[in-house]
Amino acid sequence: MKRGWAVIASVMVAVGAAGVAGAEENKDMGVYAFKVKDIDGNVVDLSRYKGKVAMIVNVASRCGFTPQYEALNEVYKKYKDRGFVVLGFPANNFMGQEPGTNEEIKFFCQTKYDVSFDMFAKISVKGDDIAPLYAYLTSRETNPGFSGSIKWNFSKFLVDGEGKVVARFAPTTKPDSKKVIAAIEAALAGKTPAQEDSDKEEDAE
Repeated sequence: MKRGWAVIASVMVAVGAAGVAGAEENKDMGVYAFKVKDIDGNVVDLSRYKGKVAMIVNVASRCGFTPQYEALNEVYKKYKDRGFVVLGFPANNFMGQEPGTNEEIKFFCQTKYDVSFDMFAKISVKGDDIAPLYAYLTSRETNPGFSGSIKWNFSKFLVDGEGKVVARFAPTTKPDSKKVIAAIEAALAGKTPAQEDSDKEEDAE
């Protein structure tokens, strides 16, 4: 685990100028140790979500799975009063399906799907320029239970109130599917979601 955080820390230093960084001193906070930029360019400390259950999703505007925005928004609205949040991270890693600027992405999400959950600045979710948050999420050393490279847009990680990843779902798994809802409800109840409900990813980067 110590070595894994050393890897992440080195990535953070490399991309620090872009304003996306993590906090090694907050190792116990998991996902909530990182800082990112929101869709408007403001730095956001993910520790603000500590105590909430979060679904982290890499999104895109020109993908066959783009209509999942609607279900993500509906699930968010259904459970937000119980402490559930959705964190959307636009990424252009797959077939150029998120080519727009942050301003264009925000406009699209608001006008096409009336998205009300939190959206963040466009990042990379794989490859040499992978964002520190996604380096953490996909590494076997830092996220051994649910590691593996991001296969496509709309991969979903479910994170508990302590910042630990407790489930992962493939792009093909709809946000309002029975197994996703079951995992969300379990996490909100302070329970660990059933492992058979998660979609395993084996080829970690």
